[in-house]
Amino acid sequence: MFEKIRKGFFIAAGSLFLGLGAVGLFLPVLPTTPFLLLAAACFFRGSDRMYTWLLHHPWFGLTIRNYRQHRAVSKRAKIVSIAALWLFIGFSALVAASALWHKLLLIGVAAGVSLFLLTLKAATPGMTGAKPESTTRRHGPPPR
Repeated sequence: MFEKIRKGFFIAAGSLFLGLGAVGLFLPVLPTTPFLLLAAACFFRGSDRMYTWLLHHPWFGLTIRNYRQHRAVSKRAKIVSIAALWLFIGFSALVAASALWHKLLLIGVAAGVSLFLLTLKAATPGMTGAKPESTTRRHGPPPR
């Protein structure tokens, strides 16, 4: 019973993140890559079928595979993610946070996430041929 609820939660969350990632394709302020990575992580825990579908998807699969195999994201994804991060965290720090330590905490989190994003490699056209490795999650030797 608990396993069914857990899988249902991850499938619902993955679907939400996939939807946000899809909207991000058309709205430049909404970063697509982080939402696709979250969707993949949720589907990995909730549904083998949906996880495999997402890795092989013609629009979304390459982004996820490049991150998983090379720790690389597109230059555009880095720029949009960092810009959106500072826009929203900056607004929160200036307008919503009242205590100085709240403002400093928000700025510290934004700086840490920005540094992480900047350490990721930029995806190159040479990476586009990468095919997903085995998407099954079997433990032990493969079936004969």
